[in-house]
Amino acid sequence: MQIGAIPDSTADAMDQTTEPDSVPATGQTRTAALAVHIFTAMGAGIALLAMLEAVREHWANMFGWLGVALIIDAIDGPLARRLDVVRLQPNWSGEVLDLVVDFVTYVFVPAYAITASGMLLPVAAPLLGIGIMVSGALYFADRRMKASDNHFRGFPALWNVAAFYLFLLHLPPVLSSLGIAVLIALTFAPFHVLHPIRVVRLRWLTLWLMAIGAVLAIYTLARDFDVGAPIVAGLCAIAAYIIGSDTVIRRIKLFKA
Repeated sequence: MQIGAIPDSTADAMDQTTEPDSVPATGQTRTAALAVHIFTAMGAGIALLAMLEAVREHWANMFGWLGVALIIDAIDGPLARRLDVVRLQPNWSGEVLDLVVDFVTYVFVPAYAITASGMLLPVAAPLLGIGIMVSGALYFADRRMKASDNHFRGFPALWNVAAFYLFLLHLPPVLSSLGIAVLIALTFAPFHVLHPIRVVRLRWLTLWLMAIGAVLAIYTLARDFDVGAPIVAGLCAIAAYIIGSDTVIRRIKLFKA
């Protein structure tokens, strides 16, 4: 997110470079640094492939491409740190590039999928789609999206994940529409959502759960969402941990105090 936007962004990584003079400024290193920007920008191309699959209603394939975009987003930050991209290629803004790519992969393509899926009330679908786009754009521009402990403030515009669970649960249109409306409202709510990489507390548990969730998600896509209750329950439990663990821990600390 978010990637200064959604999960581990090129921009954030570059801003946090700890050894700014460790990489010599040669033609080769500048080319390598530019390649990191190009690698990040490839996420936009991946978003187009995902969109093409969405238009064809090949939903599992769409999520597969969005998963590839997630991998790119996870890798480009460490690459940018290692190659000192912010110093070697100052004419390109990693922050802006990351925001552009993240918006299309985390918000735009999923918003289309949610709106066109047929899983929402017909009268509500376009309005909720607009709500996703507007709230997502505002969230990406919010300078307060991250708390001091690296939790996200509010629902962090992870509409690719929300869309995945919409297809996984396949609830009645009324409930699906209500769920999307609640998530739009929670974008601006005063609660914290776990960043799966940057939050130090229980990081070992978070990483293990994320790895398990990734395996379950891949299996679910391979089965075109035709999975049993144990898989669904496991994925929902992991989502509940990501969304609600900080609130639960804060409540426990408050109770003990």
